[in-house]
Amino acid sequence: MRTDGRAADEMRKVKATLGFSKFAEGSCLIEVGDTVVLCNASVDNRVPPHVYSGGWITAEYSMLPRANRERSKRDISKLKLSSRSAEIQRLIGRSLRCAVDLEALGEHTITVDCDVLQGDGGTRTASVTGGFIAMTIACRKLLEQGKISEMPVRTYVSGISAGIVRNEAMLDLCYEEDSRALVDLNCVMTAEGDIIELQATGEGRPFSVEEQRKLLALCRKGNAVLTQMQRRCLGSLK
Repeated sequence: MRTDGRAADEMRKVKATLGFSKFAEGSCLIEVGDTVVLCNASVDNRVPPHVYSGGWITAEYSMLPRANRERSKRDISKLKLSSRSAEIQRLIGRSLRCAVDLEALGEHTITVDCDVLQGDGGTRTASVTGGFIAMTIACRKLLEQGKISEMPVRTYVSGISAGIVRNEAMLDLCYEEDSRALVDLNCVMTAEGDIIELQATGEGRPFSVEEQRKLLALCRKGNAVLTQMQRRCLGSLK
């Protein structure tokens, strides 16, 4: 039995609140169990110098000082972005770009800010899932305003974690489980079940190919649930 009574292949309750922020072009507050992330998408009518054609999607990630059980220092207090935050926001940006036809986006940059209000495991994957919703809303506004001629978002994208705890494969680890996991895996997928990003680490021991297959199967199931939630929130992408 897991700490919260779930089955090994059962996700935590997921809730998305759209339009949470008044001024952002796209906004989503996503709750996965006790993990809460505010995702805001902002549109800029220019692109970075390295983008020679089309648009760009990027992300920033931050955890509030009391999002966890103990207060953590803000990145600004260290005068640089923490390596963890940098790695996670690159993951989010890569994942969201895979969902978008950047040529169809035109010369626009969408920045998705993911701020963790409360962290109880799976903050990076929740940021991808909620960030996708915020980004899609922002793209729809561009289309409604006539700034682009077609919807650039081509597929749904979501992320979920899985791991091996007490030698059992489990889906959607909370913090207590994640902190004791022998193997930790994060997976970002499209609605079609194709993998965008896979991060797997043997925290306590090496793991077999068969164990990896079990974890991937769990992630495929979890991401299918998240895609259904996104569809309920957003409807068709066309």
